[in-house]
Amino acid sequence: MKQGVWGLVIGVTLAMGGAAAAQDAWVQIEAQPTLREGEDRARDWAETFPNVAGFALSSGWYAIALGPFTPEQAAAQAQLLRSEGMIPSDSYVADSAKFRQKFWPVGPAANIAAAPAAPAAPLPEAAAPGTAVPEAAVPQVAPAPQPDPVETLAQARAAEAALSRAEREEIQSALNWTGHYTAAIDGAFGPGTRRSMAEWQSAVGEDPTGVLTTAQRARLLAEVAADRTALGLETVTEAEAGIEIQLPTGLVVFDHYDPPFVHYAEKDGSGVKVLLISRQGDQAALFALYDAMQGLEIVPIEGARERSRIGFTLTGQNARLQSYTQAELKGGLIKGFTLVYPASEAARMERVLAAMKASFRPLGNTALNDALGEPLAVPKAGLMAGLDLRRPMLSRSGFYIDAQGGVLTTADVVAGCGRITIDGTEAEVAFADAALGLAVLRPKTLLAPRIVAEFQTALPRPDAEVAVAGYPYEDAISAPVLTFGTLSREGGLAAEPGHVRLALAALPGDAGGPVLDAAGAVVGMLLPKDGTGGRVLPADLAVALQSGALATVLAERGLAPQPATRSGAMAAEDLARLATGMTVLVSCWE
Repeated sequence: MKQGVWGLVIGVTLAMGGAAAAQDAWVQIEAQPTLREGEDRARDWAETFPNVAGFALSSGWYAIALGPFTPEQAAAQAQLLRSEGMIPSDSYVADSAKFRQKFWPVGPAANIAAAPAAPAAPLPEAAAPGTAVPEAAVPQVAPAPQPDPVETLAQARAAEAALSRAEREEIQSALNWTGHYTAAIDGAFGPGTRRSMAEWQSAVGEDPTGVLTTAQRARLLAEVAADRTALGLETVTEAEAGIEIQLPTGLVVFDHYDPPFVHYAEKDGSGVKVLLISRQGDQAALFALYDAMQGLEIVPIEGARERSRIGFTLTGQNARLQSYTQAELKGGLIKGFTLVYPASEAARMERVLAAMKASFRPLGNTALNDALGEPLAVPKAGLMAGLDLRRPMLSRSGFYIDAQGGVLTTADVVAGCGRITIDGTEAEVAFADAALGLAVLRPKTLLAPRIVAEFQTALPRPDAEVAVAGYPYEDAISAPVLTFGTLSREGGLAAEPGHVRLALAALPGDAGGPVLDAAGAVVGMLLPKDGTGGRVLPADLAVALQSGALATVLAERGLAPQPATRSGAMAAEDLARLATGMTVLVSCWE
């Protein structure tokens, strides 16, 4: 630092003691969005300047300033330090009236480092030994800054006693925001308030006395103000939807209408999303919405679900995200909202959710106009526009083998699954044989199959017509389809016993489906194509596990496959009806 700059900085600092009454100006050098960042930057600046202070601003930010000065001194300091490049070029003179609570320096831990010693000023060259040196040439040394005095418990109680009721309520509201206080906001500091104060003090590393010092009150209020400012909580009136609610406008921004939803997308990568729900409807529409919402990616399967005649709530959570949905039917209108947020932000978003719940209010007697987008259909597909349905990792085919809903399928579809479903119903693995490539599933709730497979253990002659019933495009279609082909020869590609080759163009989703003869009896189960070892099999070549091998394994497990009773060739449409009744979609989920 140049000697002239230090002379002015230190000289003005010394002069402050004699002009305290007029010192209401500061040189504001920067502002930070959070208290922690403000404290860190104030500490950094204190290594250079002896008169650094930090204040909370009404905007929720935290200012770092030099001073205090008279207005004239502040202007001179700002001009000189800017010209020397010692402070940012946008630093300016600020009136102390704009500052709120002081956060720096506070207490012994915030002691500001003393300024570097000013370089010694040389004696005038013409001065002879013994000659008096002019006073202006004597180096001036700034006194070490003194820390603000620490309040004793008695002083803290006295300062607290001087608070107005509104100020006490503000403290309780701030403690409520931080999650430490849940009782009424009444301004009375009883045992509950004292306990919450002590909890907050412990959380921030202070002695849990249950009485906040002046500095602690300032810190609490400043932190909460900054948090609310960052969230941008404000009341939004959505006229098209007929809804009033507080939304975190610092985290979300209006995106588009897509009835029955008003979409608010994430803002600046916050990961937070909001849906406002508004539509006309009755109880059937409410229940359809309840069912459809549970199939969306934004509603994870883990979480509480509650539904009544007039409303529902859905909570969902996984390692990645969490969500909450509520909807209510009143006067022929269904209105509600969904909040979606990253799981890592759960603690913070609980405050947002509480504010949204408390402020939600339906307005008027109208709902979102369907002309703004496609209306919600009763089926789940009505929710697909603009929202992602939850998708399984893998889906294959299977078929019913007993009247209790047992399903035979391929083993690869159940490997490494967190959850398994049969046509959307939760299921579990009864047993699996990886060597043969088969698995048997049991539904967790009772299923009543329309048709149970019948097994024909005798293979048809070579070149006989067969069909595979399955879901070739996995969960992209809602019903099984038949793929026709012919039986080629017994034995697998490597002459494996119990296998049979088919001349048939199957797709991956068909694996696990029944291979049917012309009479509709099961003569095998389609196996996945083996693509290991760099082999690429012809599109019209498939391999199935013979029904005789299947029947043997099932019998060993205590199951008794039904023998075939049909004969003759069925019409194609009759075969399709039979296949639809016995074939199911088996899905593997995370």
